[in-house]
Amino acid sequence: MNKQTAEVHEMVEQAGSTKLLWILMLGIMAPLFDTTITNVAIDTLVKEFKAPVSTIQWVMTGYLLALAMVIPLTGWAVERFGGRRTWLFSLGMFFLGSVLCSMAWSVESLLFFRVIQGIGGGLLMPVMQTLAVRASGAQNMGKRMATVALPALLGPILGPVLGGLIINHLSWRWIFFVNIPLCIAAIIMAWTGLPKEERSARTLRLDLTGLVLLSPAIVLIIYGLGEVSTLHGFAHAAVLIPVLSGGLLLALFVTHALRKGNKALVDVRLFRVRSVTVSSVLLFLSGLTSYSAMLLLPLYFQQVRGESVLISGLLLVPQGIGMLLTRQLAGKLTDQIGSRPVVLAGTLLTLLGTWPLTQLGADTSYYFLSAVLVVRGAGLGAVFLPVMASAYVGLTSGQIPHASSTTRIMQQIGGAFGVSVIAVILQNQLHSVLSHDPAAMVIAFDHTFMWTIAFSAVALIPASFLPGRRS
Repeated sequence: MNKQTAEVHEMVEQAGSTKLLWILMLGIMAPLFDTTITNVAIDTLVKEFKAPVSTIQWVMTGYLLALAMVIPLTGWAVERFGGRRTWLFSLGMFFLGSVLCSMAWSVESLLFFRVIQGIGGGLLMPVMQTLAVRASGAQNMGKRMATVALPALLGPILGPVLGGLIINHLSWRWIFFVNIPLCIAAIIMAWTGLPKEERSARTLRLDLTGLVLLSPAIVLIIYGLGEVSTLHGFAHAAVLIPVLSGGLLLALFVTHALRKGNKALVDVRLFRVRSVTVSSVLLFLSGLTSYSAMLLLPLYFQQVRGESVLISGLLLVPQGIGMLLTRQLAGKLTDQIGSRPVVLAGTLLTLLGTWPLTQLGADTSYYFLSAVLVVRGAGLGAVFLPVMASAYVGLTSGQIPHASSTTRIMQQIGGAFGVSVIAVILQNQLHSVLSHDPAAMVIAFDHTFMWTIAFSAVALIPASFLPGRRS
């Protein structure tokens, strides 16, 4: 009877955690779709506000910087106010920012409202990770990560399509209108479905010193790396000053956090846990693998093949489909045999799917490219989910929010670093061919993809230190 009671109790817990995961997935869809939709609309916003691309680009940059700035706050906010309150606040901020963006009357107002939107979006992802991991437990982490990652995979697939339809048939304001019903549904679901938490009797003080050091550090590093592609290199004051300043602030934060211990804004002592360190390194390196194709392939389609932005986005859909195909399998295998063999196999599959991209021509078959991207996407899907799951292996409930902030910070900085490095390599390769003929330009893309092969191969080293077979 006791065994039956325990089984029933476990089934009830699993049903409750599944419901929570679906609530979180609904909430995270709006910011994930927003990023891809807004990127498609850059040219439209340039024409609408009669502003240069460099100014409109700040509508995207301001959002990303605001998003990065608030990530360190998530661990403290979840512990101080509870996951439910923090989640509802984050959704409310993103909803408010979306409404205001849809009513913007100038570039300046749109930029300011995008910052509000970014504050909400920056809190949502790490809070979702924390709530999902706490609800799932260690035994089925891979399966649960496969579930919560579904919106992140659908965003790149459906976002460009939805953005293109909006731009072609509706006003630019609908770019932000589409977020409103999603946010309202997510807030209602969270309000009624997320379990209420007891307010902690102990008031957790905010580490103000850590906040003053870490948030500007992240913003400066990401901003400086973002300037690399604009200035076509790292050796510029506009790049070096913010990156080095951010690096100095980051070093000061680490020193401060080691003294504060678990009272620090982000507990850096987590890096003593091998799984956290290895996962963080791999998430950083993912900027040189996954983000490289997101930059290179659209440029190849547009500059070499002469395709539109919308068509370029549609041609990337097969990679997203590949990631969807391995999502469940990767999660299941991670729970059964550990993340190390899954990530190693996924990395090799990614290399297999990337190698044909080093042999592109000016008239390579789109059918062939689609097949290649499905293989590449399948490899990426088998890498990302186990790495995320590994970041939480062996952690206590109190350490989970810190791990969520840490992994999200590494993803953001790694993505910015990856895009900047690949952009510089491509720019140098394009200069070397000294021709705007598509047949000559494609050589530059082929050589740049060779670099992505090398960066992906480097990831095999830290992947070999991930947790293996679980007991």
